[in-house]
Amino acid sequence: MTPTRPSAAVLEMFERLIAFDTTSVRSNLDAIAFMKAHLEGLGAATRLTFSDDRHKANLYAVLGGEDRPGIMLSGHTDVVPVDGQDWSLPPFALTERDGKLFGRGTADMKGFVALALALAPEFAARGLRLPLAFSLSYDEEVGCMGVRRLIEDLETVPVKPGLCIVGEPTGMKVIAGHKGKKSLRCHVHGKECHSALAPQGVNAVEAAAEVIAHIRGLQRRIRRDGPFDEAYDPPFTTLHTGVVQGGRALNIVPRDCWFDFEIRSLPAQGGDGLYDEIVAFARQRIEPEMRAVDAATGVEFQVVNDTAGFDLPDDHAAVRFATMLTGDNRVGRVSFGTEAGLFTQAGMPSVVCGPGHIEQAHKPDEFISLDQLAQGEAFLRRLMEHMCGG
Repeated sequence: MTPTRPSAAVLEMFERLIAFDTTSVRSNLDAIAFMKAHLEGLGAATRLTFSDDRHKANLYAVLGGEDRPGIMLSGHTDVVPVDGQDWSLPPFALTERDGKLFGRGTADMKGFVALALALAPEFAARGLRLPLAFSLSYDEEVGCMGVRRLIEDLETVPVKPGLCIVGEPTGMKVIAGHKGKKSLRCHVHGKECHSALAPQGVNAVEAAAEVIAHIRGLQRRIRRDGPFDEAYDPPFTTLHTGVVQGGRALNIVPRDCWFDFEIRSLPAQGGDGLYDEIVAFARQRIEPEMRAVDAATGVEFQVVNDTAGFDLPDDHAAVRFATMLTGDNRVGRVSFGTEAGLFTQAGMPSVVCGPGHIEQAHKPDEFISLDQLAQGEAFLRRLMEHMCGG
């Protein structure tokens, strides 16, 4: 029977991790130094990869040698901000109340990281038949940015992990796929003039609005015609414009307008084709009219972030192994992104499975239940039975 409360070692580690304010705008180096020292004390080989300003780092660590493929436990160290949120409890202190543990990052996703680090001494002491790796990244919350450097660095190691378990909060259900995400920016350059002479100018806001309306039209088409995959909710690719900025005064024809939009695509569809359609619409329908007034005007697009989706078959070895550990044969897909798509794309088949629920993440008084954390511990202990000796 699965315990309903995690071990004291897990709770102690969890308390240490929550106390690190690793909000994405801050450095995570103190937290990484603590994790690195903890794992090196167990005999792990470690590698760091840094951000450009060296204020943040990824940690990759391996117990049990690097001469054969093993299993990697993956988590991110950063959390979303608490600014402007109405917290009734201190966000960077672990508080237990009514069977729940409160604090920023409890659900997303320091619970899984605490489990992995707290149980690492037992993995090491029992003797590993397979290598056990740890991937602890920065800036996942701003587009899975940091882990890309860790993955690039892994191209230089003798043997990469053969399976990755990304411990994002899934209620301990095995997730075998998620949508990809393109984050995009469009900058419309118009021509400024007095609004009484509007035809002599090029209205950047109106041109941007036409592109935004086209994006909305693509979403209507996809909602109606697909493609569809009922394993996802919603079961189709989504497009969304989230930020628009432009204009200075009502009596000035605006020269500039920026807007940010995204494409969350089914893995089988991808977002490249839709992005190409949007760019083609701007080039063929919008720019000619703009440049008939002034040749210096136009529309520019920028890919801000591109995070891969993935979709493993339910009978893939990685999926079957993870469901064996959970004891639940149900397999799901989700629309939110994780680092699993990037690891899978890099040749390390991945599943997403971790304690907690995404519905509790990013909110004031974020929490994870003691029961969920205990289920996560039982999952890793079953992994320990598979990987270790007596």
